[in-house]
Amino acid sequence: MVTTAQPATAQHGVFSPLTTWDGWRQFVDTPPAPALDVGDQEWTLEQREDYHARFVVLKTPAMDTISTAVRRLLLNRGQQGGARRGLIISGPATTGKTTAMQQLGRTVELADRRRHPNQDGRLPVLFITVPPSSTPKMLISEFARFLGLPMLERMNQIQITNAVCELLCEMGTQLVLVDDVHLMDTRSRAGAETSDQLKYLGERIPATFVYSGIDVESSPLLTGVRGSQLAGRFKIVRNQPLRYGSPADKQIWHDLVHGMDSALRLRRHRPGTLVTHAAYLHARTGGRMGSLSHLIREAALVSLLDGTEKITKKLLEQIELDSAAEQRARAPQRHRTPSQRQP
Repeated sequence: MVTTAQPATAQHGVFSPLTTWDGWRQFVDTPPAPALDVGDQEWTLEQREDYHARFVVLKTPAMDTISTAVRRLLLNRGQQGGARRGLIISGPATTGKTTAMQQLGRTVELADRRRHPNQDGRLPVLFITVPPSSTPKMLISEFARFLGLPMLERMNQIQITNAVCELLCEMGTQLVLVDDVHLMDTRSRAGAETSDQLKYLGERIPATFVYSGIDVESSPLLTGVRGSQLAGRFKIVRNQPLRYGSPADKQIWHDLVHGMDSALRLRRHRPGTLVTHAAYLHARTGGRMGSLSHLIREAALVSLLDGTEKITKKLLEQIELDSAAEQRARAPQRHRTPSQRQP
């Protein structure tokens, strides 16, 4: 029998990643950013900087799709053996895949706590990322690290795997979230064996496995015999950039931009300003929620630092995004005819 692990107690100011039990617990326990009164002079500059650095997470249509799919798959916990079904969240970079996965885990864990109050020994959700050039032992060590299991050097892969599986079964784990699965190259021996390890864990642990990665459909993960087997067990949900074509597409984008605008707590910001620049924000970010969040949060922080406390289009244009986003934003301009260029 393995002694039930307990989350470590974080020291003040020490960073705890979400891939540890303590970091995950802090994430789940941290409520959404509180609503601040724009005119409330009691909030210090540092408090408002912290607020905008964390900011809000807005629900996208993809999040609803993912949540519905996982709720159905959670029936896996009643299956005694065989190929349990899972979910793969796939899409381009900066479209919010990891955020969607983490919010899903937070929702599942909070729901479990309501059903099982005062049971600190439960661990309904586990979150890890696939290490670069991962081997099976490296992967299972990530599970053990999340659990805070002391891994002695003399423990081999099988011993660590048995300890992890026994603990997760004891602790009622319902959802296992594995990020960055596109890093597993099943064409290599190590990648193939790591994929086999994940499959084995899915058979040992009565939980639903959800993977997330960049363009998983075209990655080596789904190639060959192993890839075919994985594709037969997992449903793929595409987390695409949001479009800005039809009236319905525009309405979804405008609602998200409005949500961010309403969440700003800048004392000189004119409500609705971001919505007037919705088309520009879409062109600038390519409809990627990660890029949009980066743009708005950084603009808000810059406005706090320079004392203007408002977001204007001029300020937005000064914020530099990741190189991929900047290249996408410039690309249409290279194909415009002179008559199509903006004055």
